[in-house]
Amino acid sequence: MLLSPVKRSLLNFWSALHLLLGGPFLFLPLAMAQAAPDWTTLSPEQRVADVKLRRREAVSTSLKAAGLSLGSPVFLRIMKEDNEMEIWLKTSTQGYQRWQTYPIAKWSGTLGPKLAEGDGQAPEGIYDITRARLHPGSKYHLAFNIGYPNAFDRAHDRTGSLIMIHGSHVSIGCFAMTDPVIEDLYLIVDAAIAKGQTSVPVHSFPFRMTEARLAAAKAEASPWLSFWEDLHAIWQAFEKTHIPPAVIVRDQRYHLAPPP
Repeated sequence: MLLSPVKRSLLNFWSALHLLLGGPFLFLPLAMAQAAPDWTTLSPEQRVADVKLRRREAVSTSLKAAGLSLGSPVFLRIMKEDNEMEIWLKTSTQGYQRWQTYPIAKWSGTLGPKLAEGDGQAPEGIYDITRARLHPGSKYHLAFNIGYPNAFDRAHDRTGSLIMIHGSHVSIGCFAMTDPVIEDLYLIVDAAIAKGQTSVPVHSFPFRMTEARLAAAKAEASPWLSFWEDLHAIWQAFEKTHIPPAVIVRDQRYHLAPPP
């Protein structure tokens, strides 16, 4: 769908305001360049080339304005209840800096982890994207597999497959980000992996894990409280350092890895 000049101006205004103030504004792609009408007939390689042609300059410019660069290591953080995905990139120093917060167009199910194939539930936990999990040939525009089930899920005999972050507005256990947003996401993840990042961490949380929200979960007597408390420790570790912590699975629980 083509945007009117007025709508396009509004999108550009909010994006520029985000860059200026650095506040928690939701990002909307600056150019909103349209994919070719014959997109579905393009090969995966042609799709990636097309996205780079249309979006690389705008994304690089936006990153540069924030003191970041395309190809730097990436970290993705999902908050289901808030319908948000944060994009963090490594700075020239030790930590990571938040670049954008994207609205999640659609995730399915309720708060709590995914348990079984076909339950329509979007997962919670610690996942990652590798080169083998990039999926530019997706019928949902572009996609990457987050690696569900992981070691934690398998320890709990959970089943499921092909859990993606992808384009479009529909979800059956995945995270749908719209076609324009997935193009920019794909660019930064692909660039980071091409520059040597072996895996891009994806932390999927039920909500922003503040003390107040966790206290509310306790008051609600959620059956997932123990699981969420383990995720809370991982959330806190990143909040303190802005470095994605190393996580291990032991005794069917997530743990912060001991220092090397």
